[in-house]
Amino acid sequence: MKPSLEVSSDTIPVPPPGGMKQRMVALMGPAFVAAVAYVDPGNFATNVESGARFGFLLLWVVLVANAVAMLLQYLSAKLGLATGRSLPELCRDHYPRPVVLGLWLQAEVVVIMTDLAEFIGGAVALNLLFGLSMLQGGTIIAVASFLVLAARTARQRRFEALISGLLAVVAGGFLYQTLQVTVPLSDAAAGLVPRFDGAASMLLAAGVVGATVMPHAVYLHSALTRERFDPSHGLPRRTLIRAQRVDIVLAMGVAGLVNVAMLVVAAAMLHGTAAEPTLAGAHAQFAQSAGSLTALLFAIALLASGVASSSVGVYAGQVVMQGFLRRRIPLYVRRCFAVVPALAVLAFGVEPTQALVFSQVVLSFGIPFALVPLVLLTRRPDVMGDWANRKVTTLAATSASLVITLLNAALVIMTLAP
Repeated sequence: MKPSLEVSSDTIPVPPPGGMKQRMVALMGPAFVAAVAYVDPGNFATNVESGARFGFLLLWVVLVANAVAMLLQYLSAKLGLATGRSLPELCRDHYPRPVVLGLWLQAEVVVIMTDLAEFIGGAVALNLLFGLSMLQGGTIIAVASFLVLAARTARQRRFEALISGLLAVVAGGFLYQTLQVTVPLSDAAAGLVPRFDGAASMLLAAGVVGATVMPHAVYLHSALTRERFDPSHGLPRRTLIRAQRVDIVLAMGVAGLVNVAMLVVAAAMLHGTAAEPTLAGAHAQFAQSAGSLTALLFAIALLASGVASSSVGVYAGQVVMQGFLRRRIPLYVRRCFAVVPALAVLAFGVEPTQALVFSQVVLSFGIPFALVPLVLLTRRPDVMGDWANRKVTTLAATSASLVITLLNAALVIMTLAP
């Protein structure tokens, strides 16, 4: 028997009034929360360093990773919609306990690395804007994330609107930046051809994938749709699926364009210059090449990204613990646990951009552990009913999982080789 949904104050118990367009709009929102994970400070770091060091070489990695992200988020949303349960909950239901514990442990590592990236990015932004120390900036980001979580506690719609607004700030900042640069089209086109340039470019590619295809967002999206939809609302399956597709295409499309803009701007303004391939170096070069307003918008976008993604990250951590272990702790308590290791890294003075890139590489290793169970569960009619994947969908998702796993394996070999 299919598990029942827990109906929250934001679940839609009856068909929303109005025509089809009004209903579609009423069902949208979860993907924009998940999409924030795809434009977090880790993306800033990996895209800036990729563009600064290799120009447009890894542009194809950004595009492919975003396409894979769209597919994964769709499968995750469909899973929550079809079953009324999150991906971690279904893993607990269908896999042996040792496997579940292993999945939980690696998922917690993913969440820790995510939190690390958000705090570092936000702290860097506050340093660039106001000259605050990294530790001071990290503390302020922690307080800001508590305030954003208050909106989540009060009402899901308010939380979605706030997160979407911060995503719009990030997108707007990079739209302006993109308009300030002259992009050599031939070089950009060459960046669409899959290739690498040594171990360093492969390491950055793994970081780009880890920053773009976010494991914690895959866990989270299934929970967001589970909370949002109720089978009793009577809407046809086609309407629900269409709403999810539109939601994901719009949200992930915005996130993908922002990532492309990050790399393009970095390649156009930083590659071949003496600028350091760091967030601070990029900020200084943007100010020199395109004016103080461009640099200011870059820092503001980084700050908005850090605040939004830190709040989404702690929410994902709650979904992971509750799903795998049937344990639930208040979001504010979990936020406190996440603050300590991040602030410790900031206090030790680790170079921010390198720490961000490292965190994204670790996230890349966590992707198969989220992707494989997602593919295996969404292909099963006994779990999904008539919502089960078509063969072509399963093939595409399996291929993506294999490519990412091979990329990580190659990265390990190249890193350990003498």
